[in-house]
Amino acid sequence: MKKTLLTVLVLVMLVTSLVGFAPAKEDDFVIGILTGTVSQGEEEFRAAEKMAAKYPGKVITATYPDNFNDEVETTIARALELVSNGADLIVFVQAVPGAAAAIDKVHELKPDFPFIAGVAGEDPDVIASKADVVLGVAEIQMGTKMAEQAAAMGAKTFVHYSFARHMSYATIVARHEILKKRCEELGITFVDATAPDPTGDAGVTGAQQFILEDLPRQVEKYGKETAFFNTNCGMQPAMIQAVLATGAYYPQQCCPSPYHGYPEALGISIPEDKQGDVSYIIEQIKAKVAEAGLTGHFSTWPVPVNMMMVEAGVEYGFDYLNGEIDNLADVDHWTDLFMDIANGSKVEVFPLELNGVVYDNYLQILSDYITF
Repeated sequence: MKKTLLTVLVLVMLVTSLVGFAPAKEDDFVIGILTGTVSQGEEEFRAAEKMAAKYPGKVITATYPDNFNDEVETTIARALELVSNGADLIVFVQAVPGAAAAIDKVHELKPDFPFIAGVAGEDPDVIASKADVVLGVAEIQMGTKMAEQAAAMGAKTFVHYSFARHMSYATIVARHEILKKRCEELGITFVDATAPDPTGDAGVTGAQQFILEDLPRQVEKYGKETAFFNTNCGMQPAMIQAVLATGAYYPQQCCPSPYHGYPEALGISIPEDKQGDVSYIIEQIKAKVAEAGLTGHFSTWPVPVNMMMVEAGVEYGFDYLNGEIDNLADVDHWTDLFMDIANGSKVEVFPLELNGVVYDNYLQILSDYITF
């Protein structure tokens, strides 16, 4: 069935390409946003909704499946749907495994079709050669900052949860090694812990349940002065709840942001008139943490990074399509957009350097912490 759907979509695209495309006028540009569902990536999903509402008819959206690792053909089909529905550029956040294949399939039909890819799930050598620009948190540099933040909070032990699929990603591995080394330098005991892959049989629910059960065991073993980190988005709410219940420490999420995991875990509802109001959600988190008597135990970046990638990606995309800028990897232009969206909070943007290779179109984002 999946192959049939994909074949039909490809045929539709081929027919359309034979008919021809008239050059788009400025007012005719459409940007497609491809994100995860609410269960796997609510931040980017909500950001996509926000941009579609801001630019009605000019921004269209689609989602890839939760089990994206085993449903690459569906992810490819969603990208092709966006193109067939009129998209002139796609903002793909998170660019999960299968993103490179989706880009390749679109490029078979439209070789110069532009892609902005955020939070890549494939190695830099792969995704940077496919997308015009790749956006990611500065995962490698984050290793140093996370260890230092844990030390500043008072942690004596650092437990790092991940699973085999994530530990095959070059940037995650590099961050892990730097985090481990910096923890050792700071006198923090570093512990590797294995969690279920939420794309596996246990699913997101099973992975969350594991964290709720295992984290207290780790606290019982190492004490409350233990900091916790997990490489997966879907497990963050469970981890926040478990840390809150045990009185441990939580330096940041895998994708640091006040919106990521905190509202769900702490039971914070955001009124319609406060949607997108970062200062409001920060104050609500501070109040909940203080109510639990754990002020100083939780922190994150003051910038909703994944949401920022989607929002800035759309704005940058229109600037590019409208000829205001001639490439999709201009560091200064990205920095200006990020700073504007972050209401002036300090945001650094720089190319990824990994194993001696500099990727000029793989841009890293780094921010300071806010402690609740």
